[in-house]
Amino acid sequence: MLQGKNNFNNEKKAWVIAVDMGYGHQRTAYPLRNLAHSGRIINANSYAGIPKKDKNFWRRTKSSYEFISRFRKIPLIGLVIFLFFDSFQRILGYYPKRDLSKTNFSQKVIFHFIKKGWGKDLIEKLMGNPLPLITTFFTPAFMAEKFGYTNDIYCVICDADIARSWVSLKPQDSRIKYFVPNTWTKDRLILYGTKPENIILTGYPLPKENIGGVDMEILKKDLGYRILNLDPNKKYQKLYAPLVKKYLGDLPKMQNHPLTIMFSIGGAGAQKEIALEILHVLQKKIREKQIRMIISVGTRKPLKQYFKNYIKHLKLDGWASVLSGKNINEYFDKFNQVLRTTDILMTKPSELSFYAGLGIPIVIEPSIGSQEDFNRRWLMHMGAAVLQENPKYTDEWLYDLISTGDLAEMAMQGFIEIEKLGTYNIEKIIKDA
Repeated sequence: MLQGKNNFNNEKKAWVIAVDMGYGHQRTAYPLRNLAHSGRIINANSYAGIPKKDKNFWRRTKSSYEFISRFRKIPLIGLVIFLFFDSFQRILGYYPKRDLSKTNFSQKVIFHFIKKGWGKDLIEKLMGNPLPLITTFFTPAFMAEKFGYTNDIYCVICDADIARSWVSLKPQDSRIKYFVPNTWTKDRLILYGTKPENIILTGYPLPKENIGGVDMEILKKDLGYRILNLDPNKKYQKLYAPLVKKYLGDLPKMQNHPLTIMFSIGGAGAQKEIALEILHVLQKKIREKQIRMIISVGTRKPLKQYFKNYIKHLKLDGWASVLSGKNINEYFDKFNQVLRTTDILMTKPSELSFYAGLGIPIVIEPSIGSQEDFNRRWLMHMGAAVLQENPKYTDEWLYDLISTGDLAEMAMQGFIEIEKLGTYNIEKIIKDA
């Protein structure tokens, strides 16, 4: 399946590698699908022909991640076990600045299995047509370097800050190049010992269908309509009229969609109870068509049916809905389309943190893991998000944020401060190489 000459559209292509552990690494790879050989993204843990030994090892890793994410909700013991596992990917404080290049236990474990042959089959298959390799997870990059891949190896960072696990045992000798989303990860990689010439500040790869071209015509148009919904009293628009005019031009005269919230549930399904609470609290406003609510559940059929039943029970059909897909590509396609008329994104601070760059204010749900704690800090630093208040009072605090124009301000902050053209930047680097 991985063999074949590179003649797809007569353009330079690359192998684009992800892993289907949660949605983060696959979502990061999805905008790069047009760059991928034959338009296909390869999952390192489930590609056709993967050896049974490798597949089983990946499966145990994925199952452990999802179990621990859900297990955390159990009082005391769940938190203790979660914190133990999270310590292996813990991100140390940035200050004081010091040499953090020393390897850790989790790194030694990863390279132990790679030395025993984990991933060798994948790299040998890719070597049949050694295109530039782009991976959104660090282990395929380590595998490629260990087994002598003969073209460039790129790793796309999908968090605002990263653990030492993303960097090789001897980073000063590594040839892995990193596409980084922000200056936080750039500076962190240097502390880990990565050579500065191997760090490329591209921005996170956001979906082209939500941006348009490099002039961002789709993004600007959608943000204009969003501002109308997020600032109905025009407080922000009056105060920052020159800023809005500079970046967006004249705003539309009227909305093209109702005020819309999307609540995104991660791959492990750990935020289900919060989504239920918010649906329950907002049911009156949804029923009165003051607000539209979308619950995004990914590809999990039981979760989809669960929320459909609950929406039906509350008699909210039509103005509350469930977003899902039969497979991951269908889900991402639907998600990106619905996002164009979404005004507020409620999500844990995952890779979706970077979607604030599309001018969508984020209500941050409780984080899971050290990297999400840092994503939350980065989002707040950008001024593009707000922490979730008590879900029981969503109908109060959410509307306060709307009436004051605060969410409109966050939307503009994310749009202005966060790099949006990561996909285009990565494509240009590959095609010019």
